[in-house]
Amino acid sequence: MIRREKLKPVYIINGFLDSGKTDFFRYTIAQPYFRTSGKTLLIVCEEGENDYEEKLLKSTNTIIEKIEDEEEFNPDNLVKLDAKYNPERILIEYNGMWNFKNLKLPVMWKLEQQITVIDASNFELYFNNMKSLLAEQLRGSDLILFNRCDGLKDLASFKRNVKAINQKADIIFEDMNGEVDVTLDEDLPFDLNADPIELNNFGYGMFYLDALEHVDRYEGKNIKFKAMVLVPPEFPKNRFVPGRMAMTCCAEDMQFLGFACDYDKVDTLTEKEWVLVTAKVTRKFVPEYNGEGPVLEAIAIEKTDAPEYPVIDFSNPQQ
Repeated sequence: MIRREKLKPVYIINGFLDSGKTDFFRYTIAQPYFRTSGKTLLIVCEEGENDYEEKLLKSTNTIIEKIEDEEEFNPDNLVKLDAKYNPERILIEYNGMWNFKNLKLPVMWKLEQQITVIDASNFELYFNNMKSLLAEQLRGSDLILFNRCDGLKDLASFKRNVKAINQKADIIFEDMNGEVDVTLDEDLPFDLNADPIELNNFGYGMFYLDALEHVDRYEGKNIKFKAMVLVPPEFPKNRFVPGRMAMTCCAEDMQFLGFACDYDKVDTLTEKEWVLVTAKVTRKFVPEYNGEGPVLEAIAIEKTDAPEYPVIDFSNPQQ
């Protein structure tokens, strides 16, 4: 049995060809805070425009290996590389055309951080034509970096589409001068000053994503929306989850987006029925959130018909 403290940390960066993966790793390896006393094994899985300078590799005690065939990127071959170099840590520049869900690491390696780099000028092309591959890159990422944002005006929609797939990742936008601030306030499809704030299909999706990051913006406000009922068995008897199904990638890839809602008549509700919810947004500690988060306090729950568009499509603000 391998003891957890001896597992070797693995840092993976993915993204499509020429998205800036090599530039990101070259910069990171050179930083004093990222230096290590032992060897670093750098596995590169595709040839891009840029390369790693020999001087940089030598000064950072980094050994580079190339694996350009997806079938050769498997635990057996990775174990052989580990035995050959005995690295202290592993960096992997993954091929963006390989499906990330097929990635398997040796049992003695532990994924420490996953980063996805996206060329913002090509994001719409990727999202419209390679959505499944892109979604697998994004799904488990801790950090998503959009670079080359110069002159692009619809960055807020990029953020919405990414957050629909991965709500927990940190998202950074950069132009040639550094980090770009992306604020969603102006793009919210509802009136923040209304009482209650009425949410249509797309509006509920936007509220869900925004409230995860900015619960202070909604705390104490009343909202009204149509929702499907979910009653998790592990919840207290006076709490359920009203929400909507969302298509985050394709028709086969659906998620239920909902927040805990306190209601003293949960026993009158039926799983998957549609209700019209009027509730106040509060912030509470919820064990299922593993911390504080938005919790709704029901004002009124009324049975209703399913909406015209029961599934949220973040690419269609008209629904």
